[in-house]
Amino acid sequence: MFEKDKNSLEDKYSDITPEIARLAAICMNNGVIEPELYTQYKVNRGLRDLNGNGVLTGLTEISEIQAFDTSSGEKVPIDGRLYFRGIEIHDLVNGFIDEKRFGFEETTYLLIFGKLPSQRELEEFKELLANYRTLPTSFVRDIILKAPSFDMMNTLARSVLTLHAYDEKANDTSVPNVLRQSLLLTAVFPLLAVYGYQAYRHYFEGDDLFINAPKEHLSSAENILRMLRKDSQYTDLEARILDLALVLHAEHGGGNNSTFTTHVVTSSGTDTYSSVAASLASLKGPKHGGANIKVVEMFEDLKVNIKDWTDDDEIEAYLANILNYKAFDNMGLIYGMGHAVYSLSDPRAEIFKGFVEKLSVEKGRTDEYTLYNNVARLAPKVIGEVRKIYKGVSANVDFYSGFVYSMLDLPKELFTPIFAIARISGWSAHRIEELINSGKIIRPAYKSVSPHVDYVPISKRENPLGAQ
Repeated sequence: MFEKDKNSLEDKYSDITPEIARLAAICMNNGVIEPELYTQYKVNRGLRDLNGNGVLTGLTEISEIQAFDTSSGEKVPIDGRLYFRGIEIHDLVNGFIDEKRFGFEETTYLLIFGKLPSQRELEEFKELLANYRTLPTSFVRDIILKAPSFDMMNTLARSVLTLHAYDEKANDTSVPNVLRQSLLLTAVFPLLAVYGYQAYRHYFEGDDLFINAPKEHLSSAENILRMLRKDSQYTDLEARILDLALVLHAEHGGGNNSTFTTHVVTSSGTDTYSSVAASLASLKGPKHGGANIKVVEMFEDLKVNIKDWTDDDEIEAYLANILNYKAFDNMGLIYGMGHAVYSLSDPRAEIFKGFVEKLSVEKGRTDEYTLYNNVARLAPKVIGEVRKIYKGVSANVDFYSGFVYSMLDLPKELFTPIFAIARISGWSAHRIEELINSGKIIRPAYKSVSPHVDYVPISKRENPLGAQ
């Protein structure tokens, strides 16, 4: 068994040494827990019950997700609803769009302070963020440019942790100080992400290096586009759709992986910079913040292998091949379809959809938009034929966001950092809520299923598997 494991490790990782392969095989041979034990001890793996519902571990006033109606005593799937501080997401979005305002700053205020700002409060808040939208002297040169990385999320996390050294009250966890730190990080996240990408592009790809400074009077979305593009030019529609993307990604309940991470590490009493770095590490995972990249890659594959993007039969056949591990990455997943909570629909995707169409017209990519819509329409049917479905399956927000970012000429390296730029609002609100209502450190239980064994003197121990 060891030789097989060792060889497979060496095949997968060309730079692995025989000694590491041997040690890794020991880990793999000894690390397997029998699946039936999880059932025997009623373990809610992933903190979800047998029906896929999240195990209740906390209370929050920040946001609410609804996917089922239980008023009749039965659990009936409904179109998804999302509330920020009790306000339905459609109403929030329609409010700032109808009044022709950018919405991310207003949404951040709502999430953190629990109410919509007045006109004066909003202007003062935007001015406060603008004042924070600057980095310490030489930070870009000494921290970002001198240590470029191909991984923007690691760059972002490293920059956040380094900012700790520039803060005289870095470890002060009082609510006023944490609020100051949260607003600072909200303001500088776009700079850290974009400048980190510019360093990568220059040092790894050989492109020109340019650092565009943000403008005080611009919104977060406008500044992202301004700093990212060499000529700092963008259309109003581009900026407003990116702003909408930030709003839709700003918050999604306390149970998502990165926000729950915020609660867990905050409960330990750690500082804000460490808390945010931990949440960034969670968001980086492809099962969380990196999902939209997989959607874009899947559609690149679809566009090559489907000849007629309007042929339902051809699309269904290829989607079935994906589900049957015969196409794309052979993982059996149609990325962007389905959600851990929503059943019939994801309200964020529904809101995004109409604006995506407008942008596809401006960018001359309506054929691709048609393909996306056809896949969104046909995938639930194909999934239902191949897999058992316990609740509805529909397109989630990641299904469209990657397409939007590609139309905005945002590089894939920034897809997940854009998510982080948005979600720092929710993380900040949840960190403050955890501090205000702090109780015990969050510590779930794990049951040991390892047998007790006697200690063996080293002279009597057998060599491990594969050792000479």
